[in-house]
Amino acid sequence: MSDAIVSRIEKMGGWSGRLVLKRNEFLIRPGTLEKNIYYVKEGTLRVTMNDHGEEHTIRFGYKGTLFTALDSFISGKPTVYCIQAIKKSELLVMSKNDFLGIIARDQELAEAYRNQMEQLVLQQMERETDLLTASPLDRYNRVMKRSPRLFQAIPSKYIASYLRMTPETLSRLKKS
Repeated sequence: MSDAIVSRIEKMGGWSGRLVLKRNEFLIRPGTLEKNIYYVKEGTLRVTMNDHGEEHTIRFGYKGTLFTALDSFISGKPTVYCIQAIKKSELLVMSKNDFLGIIARDQELAEAYRNQMEQLVLQQMERETDLLTASPLDRYNRVMKRSPRLFQAIPSKYIASYLRMTPETLSRLKKS
């Protein structure tokens, strides 16, 4: 999302506050009903889920993106996900009701949101393909080609979780 759109929302009174998360601090835990949407001004976050005691990284949020526990934000039911700051992060906060009101009144903002949602769907389809790819090397190469920024901004242990491999396997792949 562009700075111009973020400023436009601010002028419309949309951002209700600012939130700073310390490194490793949680924004959302499983069972939370998400009623806000966040704009990442600075920092990096990750979405995880727990499967029988094993934590899996699902996706990442970077500077310049809208971010929330989307399952809960859309459905109105508690989330199964956890959102945690990987680095100190500064977020702008807006309630779901305020956000929906703004995009209902402003066609340009509605279009920007629709575009971001479309990109999210495409990213999720890529992610599903990654998870169905049996070879760790192929998964690594697909993500490296699609998201080189990931390897610069995210610690290896989280990338390994995202790629569904051990940190040792990821290290070997990076060296080869």
